[in-house]
Amino acid sequence: MFVLPKGVRHIPGHLDRPAQQTLLDDIREVVRQAPLYRPEMPRSGKPFSVRMTNCGDLGWVADKTGYRYQDRHPVTGLPWPAIPASLITLWEDLTGHADLPQACLVNFYDSGARMGLHQDRDEDDFSAPVLSVSLGDACLFRIGGIERGQPTRSFRLESGDVVILGGESRLAFHGVDRIYPTTSTLLKDGGRINLTLRRVNRS
Repeated sequence: MFVLPKGVRHIPGHLDRPAQQTLLDDIREVVRQAPLYRPEMPRSGKPFSVRMTNCGDLGWVADKTGYRYQDRHPVTGLPWPAIPASLITLWEDLTGHADLPQACLVNFYDSGARMGLHQDRDEDDFSAPVLSVSLGDACLFRIGGIERGQPTRSFRLESGDVVILGGESRLAFHGVDRIYPTTSTLLKDGGRINLTLRRVNRS
């Protein structure tokens, strides 16, 4: 039987189609204010296969100088827009954490995009979980242990699914192996949006 690592929660279909559409409309407004851009790998400058943006007080960025959080869009120089109320409610309902998220990373995957195994460890506060929401085409999500090289397992995420990494698995390695094109009609032109809510600083 498939068992997730302790501290990992997968909530299939948590958002029904109307809730997904409402959230998508909220994210379109975020993207209107803070356009998607393609970050670069540190040192090599190789572009990511995903495009991304952020909302919240802080946003996660990547370029040749490294990974970090900052309060402005790296291309426009403008402050990030606020995290939509719908996502704040989701955080409050599902995490039980006393502090609100400070950042929401928005990743857009086209049919050929991937995300290699990585840890979310650029935050100062690991006591807060990481909450992610899938919208659009399904993907094959991979989760491992807190050390590179530990066994991994993969499972499918559908539009409306929520995944929470917390507790013993807050620093678990994870990634996206592939996108399954045309598995959702939520995005007119296809693709997948992943929203990742994070608490960055200690309260």
